[in-house]
Amino acid sequence: MIKGFFESFSYPAYIIIPLAVLKILGVIIVLWRPCNCLTEWTYAGFFFNLILATAAHQYAGDSLLGFSFYGLIVIFPSYFLGKYLRD
Repeated sequence: MIKGFFESFSYPAYIIIPLAVLKILGVIIVLWRPCNCLTEWTYAGFFFNLILATAAHQYAGDSLLGFSFYGLIVIFPSYFLGKYLRD
């Protein structure tokens, strides 16, 4: 199923596993917060991933208001609220 989505966007199928592993590690880093620098880089990675996913869905002819766009809406309050609580 996921492989079909990636191939419909003309992405190679071998990128699925590394991307999934990095997303899981990113969630662990955001929840664990070993250091501020690593947390900032993790949020930046999620942001760029969601921007590129939204663009890929738009260019593929899907609606702009997909799950990746909603992910962008959710990541901003998460980042700024976490930053507010840490400082």
